[in-house]
Amino acid sequence: MTPYLDISLTISPNLPHWPGSPLTELTRRRDMAQGDPVNDSVLTCGVHTGTHVDAPLHFLADGADVTDLSLEALIGPARVAALPDVEVIAAHDLEALNLPPDTQRLLLRTHNSEGWQRGDHAFRPDFIALTTDAAHWVVARGIQLIGIDYLSIQRFRDNPETHIALLQAGVVIVEGLNLAGIEPGDYELICLPLKLAGAEGAPARAVLKRLRNE
Repeated sequence: MTPYLDISLTISPNLPHWPGSPLTELTRRRDMAQGDPVNDSVLTCGVHTGTHVDAPLHFLADGADVTDLSLEALIGPARVAALPDVEVIAAHDLEALNLPPDTQRLLLRTHNSEGWQRGDHAFRPDFIALTTDAAHWVVARGIQLIGIDYLSIQRFRDNPETHIALLQAGVVIVEGLNLAGIEPGDYELICLPLKLAGAEGAPARAVLKRLRNE
């Protein structure tokens, strides 16, 4: 039986967070060690914490929230592609991957994932992400879901056009994937964000299962 591979980040106070975003806190409201009959905790964090999904509402004032995201886009065959030597992902880098023409879900492994493997705690502003022309390439190819192995699909100091180009076209964005040790190839993706009414994003649990040709 082919195992599922967890490509989600573990949410904890040590996880890097976007500058200005709230810190993650898990607090015991009731504690059996203190004599309470149960353990009962409160989680405080931003909706863009760790592995998470962006909905159109994130950058589009009249956009859909996470409850309207298509399950058909979030679950299904996905291609993991490696770009180990790039400092930014442009359209020509994606074109050079020679993806199958029917690719609907694309997860990009860069050397961002090495930081997750090391257990980095500090936010790194030089992370690798897509340019706007790469976002337009994704849209033109008819890709339904694009995933990246850091906390944003666009570079830290770029304008929001990368996000906007994708979200206006209905492309689901998955950020904060941990693809360390994941070999390029074809997988089944299951990525389920929390169903938060009115939220422009939500933490998600994402797993892969290798698709093997008979």
